[in-house]
Amino acid sequence: MVTEVVLFFPGCVCVEELGHVHPGERLIMKNFRAALIQADSEVGNKDHNLRKMTKLVRESPADLYIFGELFLSGYMAKDLLPKLAEKLTGPVVKQVRNLAQEANADIIFGMPERDEESGVLYNSSVYISREGETVSYRKLYPANFGPFEELQYFRPGDELTLVNSDLGRLGLLICYDIFFPEVAKALALRGAEVLACISAAPATSKPLFDMMIPARAVENTCYLLYANLVGTELNMVFQGGTQAVGPRGELLGKATDFEEDVVNCTVNPRDVDVAKRFRPTIRDTRTEVLELLLDSLREDEAEEGTGRTSAPS
Repeated sequence: MVTEVVLFFPGCVCVEELGHVHPGERLIMKNFRAALIQADSEVGNKDHNLRKMTKLVRESPADLYIFGELFLSGYMAKDLLPKLAEKLTGPVVKQVRNLAQEANADIIFGMPERDEESGVLYNSSVYISREGETVSYRKLYPANFGPFEELQYFRPGDELTLVNSDLGRLGLLICYDIFFPEVAKALALRGAEVLACISAAPATSKPLFDMMIPARAVENTCYLLYANLVGTELNMVFQGGTQAVGPRGELLGKATDFEEDVVNCTVNPRDVDVAKRFRPTIRDTRTEVLELLLDSLREDEAEEGTGRTSAPS
């Protein structure tokens, strides 16, 4: 597995590239089976959640497994998060690595990640390959409105993460990120063929996600694989809505609402090629329009300040 980390925000010009693929150039990629796991996470009980992950992986043969946002800790862990957070070298991550090797499959899951050097916490999507290689994506847009309090516990990430694996080129997203089309677009422009979005979206948000998911797939001619939590954590009810959508917006499978479920689908690179030929949105994306957007944002920040809520230091 090769990873490419792209520094994303205005002013960041450094790019770390390994095995670069030009936009529009497809990797030689086989069909693969994905299992999107809609499961109930027990708040504060990593051992229980790991046992559930292990059971579900062993019961559902696939090449790629995707679990929900903060699945290992529970989304509503709140003040328990500093205790539950792990580095990517931590003991539970090591057990998931062993599981991936046992299953001969790649696994994506959510957890509170503690930075190796600074100790800062991030809401992360962790990708572990069947060979045991590990990389994380740190949520760019922690939700901090209404019932959501993520900025009280997590610092926003500042990088995009693409994973160049044996399965293809996958871009990682987390929940609220999907409301910002520039994130998915940036991943697609770097060559992503699959967008994997893990989520902890409550029932009240489900109608919006049902609209956003196919939109992100169509506008970027990518598969979008979306795995949400289900069940109740404190006062938060997760309805589910886990689903797989093809690169032309076609629904490939959807989980049953309010129940633990697994969505199995096959990802076919030919579908990506066909979508790009019939609606070449990536080819036709005009970078000067993106530059105008950035210029407008910089002007607004210079005049009024960012107006954004501070993250924990």
